Amino acid sequence: MQKKKLKVFVALSGGVDSSVASALLKKDGFDVIGVYMKCWTADDPLYKGCTSVDDERSARLAAAHLEIPFYAWNFIKEYKKRVVKYMLDGYKYGITPNPDVMCNREIKFGLFFEKAMKLGADFVATGHYACLRQGFGGQARIFQGIDKNKDQSYFLSSIKREVLPKVLFPIGEYTKPQVRELAKKFRLPNASRMQSKGICFIGKVDFADFLKKHIVSKPGDIVDMKGKFLGKHDGLVFYTIGQRKGIKLSGGPYFVVRKDFKNNRLVVSKDENDLNAKEFLVQNINWFVERPPQNSMKIKTKIRYRALSVSARLLPVDKDKKTYTLMFDKPQRAATPGQFAVFYKGEEMLGGGVIQ
Repeated sequence: MQKKKLKVFVALSGGVDSSVASALLKKDGFDVIGVYMKCWTADDPLYKGCTSVDDERSARLAAAHLEIPFYAWNFIKEYKKRVVKYMLDGYKYGITPNPDVMCNREIKFGLFFEKAMKLGADFVATGHYACLRQGFGGQARIFQGIDKNKDQSYFLSSIKREVLPKVLFPIGEYTKPQVRELAKKFRLPNASRMQSKGICFIGKVDFADFLKKHIVSKPGDIVDMKGKFLGKHDGLVFYTIGQRKGIKLSGGPYFVVRKDFKNNRLVVSKDENDLNAKEFLVQNINWFVERPPQNSMKIKTKIRYRALSVSARLLPVDKDKKTYTLMFDKPQRAATPGQFAVFYKGEEMLGGGVIQ
């Protein structure tokens, strides 16, 4: 009797990465089902530049070429509630949230994962550049992708570790150029399609314009570190820590050091060293290890996606609230409240939390 094929639901975005992931899984003998998650719509009155129509068409063509079933699941309502609201609320409260991290937690490895499991999936798969291997204790762990320039483990830092035994990252062991070559080898219709940029699932967008359509923000004063008036800002939500361009002050360059929401003031400095921080708090840490550190621990950490991993020490402050102090060996530039600090031991990701 023929052995039953394992069923895998693949999150097909329309891009080359998830399409190659589907092709590799089919080649390996899995029963592959492609799913496009509709999380935004081109006719939304708040944003006319949505790429969902083109993305869905590209995903559908890839599935047809691979001769796998294809479905489109509508998560628009949930995406707005769980990701867009989180993002906009963060900007309203003066922090810089990371919608891509939240999208992975709430949508791809939340709603999509749950629905696939209910429909009989043995696994779900995505086109992330990350690796799943056995970590300490034999449990499934997330490791950095082989292609260090494309590694996306940072964006996976908030997903629940309980889902990992049912997750596959087929392209994590490949570099981006290799994935492009595989796309040509499989003769995928989107082999030459460029990578989409912008907000997760929404696509290309002038981010300041996007915020203006959703958040009412009033202009205020720009001041230096001593409180001296330098000019006017357009609204604090449109700036982020470390920003240099777009401040519109003569005699610069100036850097955004702090956003004083209480007094509606943007604090800037010409001295880039004013952006450096030796330590800060990290809260709501999501751990991938069974026993989070109870004492001081040396780790490598990233405080933004494109940052290099740097040496730091993690000290527990409030274990119940998952709050730790992160102390760096060398001061780090532009630690931004609301972004994620992600922890590594070698190439294995240990967890991540929100910078305070």
